[in-house]
Amino acid sequence: MDNIFDVAHTLVQHVKANCPEDIALIAYYGSYAQGTATKRSDLDFFFIPADEGGYRESIQFVLNDISFDFWPISWERAERMAAFDQPLTTIIANCEILYVRSEEDRARLLALREKIIHTSEQGLKMTGKAESQLRDVYVHLYKMSQLVDSGGISLFRTEAYGALTTLLESLALLNRTYFTRGWGKNKEQIMQLPLKPDRLEQLMQQIMISQIPAEIQKACEQLTQDILELVLKQKETYSEGESYPTRMAGFYEEIKGVLDKIRTACENKDYDAAFFAAVGVQDEIARFLYYAEYGYWPDLSLNYQALYGQLGFPNMASLLDPREFAPLEEAVEQLDQLLQNHLKTKGVAIRKFESITQLEQFLRNRHVEPSA
Repeated sequence: MDNIFDVAHTLVQHVKANCPEDIALIAYYGSYAQGTATKRSDLDFFFIPADEGGYRESIQFVLNDISFDFWPISWERAERMAAFDQPLTTIIANCEILYVRSEEDRARLLALREKIIHTSEQGLKMTGKAESQLRDVYVHLYKMSQLVDSGGISLFRTEAYGALTTLLESLALLNRTYFTRGWGKNKEQIMQLPLKPDRLEQLMQQIMISQIPAEIQKACEQLTQDILELVLKQKETYSEGESYPTRMAGFYEEIKGVLDKIRTACENKDYDAAFFAAVGVQDEIARFLYYAEYGYWPDLSLNYQALYGQLGFPNMASLLDPREFAPLEEAVEQLDQLLQNHLKTKGVAIRKFESITQLEQFLRNRHVEPSA
């Protein structure tokens, strides 16, 4: 087209004339915003509806053999993009405004850009987002494991594509950034990321080029492991050290109810109840111990139960047996006492009352203002 922005002008004029209050903002992003457009480049539009009526203005069309997509992004989705909770953060960060309904709408977009900067400066938060992103990769890896002997490569490559793009999004989050260009055009930015696996380029090439499903799967698994190790290593740099009194205040008082459920299940020889309570409480205690030690949750860490074992806490999950409940019943008594002792040693106050009178006295004292 001679002037692709004639399309933008037409759409903006249509909005101004017919629905100025229904659309808060129109902007474009991508190659034209970045100055990298070619003769076949389309103009990447989006608009933010001000109300439900605004969504009706969405339209996709081809003009002079160039495709256009005038698509809506809600303010809520824009918020998620700005918080790095959804891909395409660059749309908010690097768009060029074509139309705003009001200065309030402009200010709202600019505030989202500030949020992007503020969020990217929070290292532990961004590392946590990178770790969360990796969870989705395992779905693709599982699907590949089901397809590896199917003989066809098309579906296999689809899952490998899903794994690879998710892994790279995780890597960007780990580096506290976002990709400014689309897949296939952002390799330079990918390879310039400070934190990345040594074999990143090699594994990417194997995933994209190999004709053998097993090789693609192996490369995806290896890249997943390499990035996970980077994430966990980076997470360690944000450790705030142990702090039991604040992080585990009230923990025992809550978890005791689950320990009592195990006792009851053992007495009643109720294996189903014992199974869920015993495995669940062991995992919960291990997670909280990890949090108390480091100041962040284990998430995808594979060794977070190590401290639980080092403290000599009984492995109740291994004692589950529908024919014999006595070992589990003994273990829960042991765990109860060991947990209390450990928390007290670490300075955690455990609230135990022998009577209503004691509780009433505690509640009264709690609201007595300290003397000057």
